[in-house]
Amino acid sequence: MEFIIITGLSGAGKSHALRALEDIGFYCVDNIPPAMLFTLRELCENSNDARMQRVAVVVDVRGGEVFDTLFEELRKFNAEGKKYKILFLDAKSDVLLIRYKETRRKHPLAESFEGSTTEDAVLLEKELMKPFKARADYIIDTSYMALKQLKERVITMFSEDSSEGFIVTCLSFGFKYGIPLEADLLFDVRCLPNPFYVKELKELTGLDESVREYVLKFPETQQYIEKLLALLDYSLPMYREEGKSELVVAIGCTGGKHRSVTLARLLNSHFIEMGQKSTLHHRDIWKA
Repeated sequence: MEFIIITGLSGAGKSHALRALEDIGFYCVDNIPPAMLFTLRELCENSNDARMQRVAVVVDVRGGEVFDTLFEELRKFNAEGKKYKILFLDAKSDVLLIRYKETRRKHPLAESFEGSTTEDAVLLEKELMKPFKARADYIIDTSYMALKQLKERVITMFSEDSSEGFIVTCLSFGFKYGIPLEADLLFDVRCLPNPFYVKELKELTGLDESVREYVLKFPETQQYIEKLLALLDYSLPMYREEGKSELVVAIGCTGGKHRSVTLARLLNSHFIEMGQKSTLHHRDIWKA
C-alpha cells in the first residue's frame, strides 16, 4: 500500500500537490487530524476497494495544537511496520508573504500572539515545521515554480509506486532566480562555454539539438561531465544505502536555459541507462 503524508508551509502549494495526486488515482484527504492517520491507513489497507491502496493526506498547522500529535502517530506507523512517505512543500519567506498579499488570505498562525503580523506567522511556522522537514522523504521548493510545474513534478514523482525504491531528480535552474532549497547536490556549470552569446542559439534552450551540440562539443565540457559522472556513480549507492527516498541533483547556469538544461538531460539519461529511476525537471527554462 502507498501512503503519502503531505505537509509543509502554508501557501507553499500543499492543496495543489494533493490535487495532482488525485489526478493520478490517489484517494485524497485534506486537513485530516493527525490522530486519525493510523486509523485511516488501517481502514484503507483493509478495504476491498482498489482505489484505497494509494492514499494521500494533507496534515499541517491548520490542525492547531492537535498537529503536535503527528510524531506520535508516525511512531505508531514505525512500530507496526506500516510504510509511509512524507512530502514536504517548502518556499522562501518573501515568496510566501507575496502570495498571502496577492490572495488576501489569512495565515493559520496569524493570531498566535497579540500584535503578530503575517511575516511573524510565516517565520513561526518555518520554525515549527523544521522537525517535519528533517523527516521528509521528498522536499519540493515551490518558490519559483508555476502551478503547472508543481503538478508535473508531483505526477512524475508519484506516477509509479513510491513505497519502494530510490529516485533521482535531475533539476536544472538559473542562479539569477535563486538556488533551489530542495537540492541535495548542487553543481555550478557557469564555467562552461555559454550558448547565450551565440546569436543563433541565444533564443533557444537546452532542449534544442543545436544548443546541446554546442555545449557538448568543447573538451572542457567533456572533462567536466566525465568527472561529474564518476562522482555521482560513486555517491549514489551510498545515498541509497543511507535510506534516502529521493536525491535531488541540481545543475545551475546563469539563466537556467542552456547549459544547465543540457547537462540535466544528460544526467537523467545516464541514470536511466544504469537502471536507476530518474526524473527530469527544468525549473527556469521558460522564464524571460
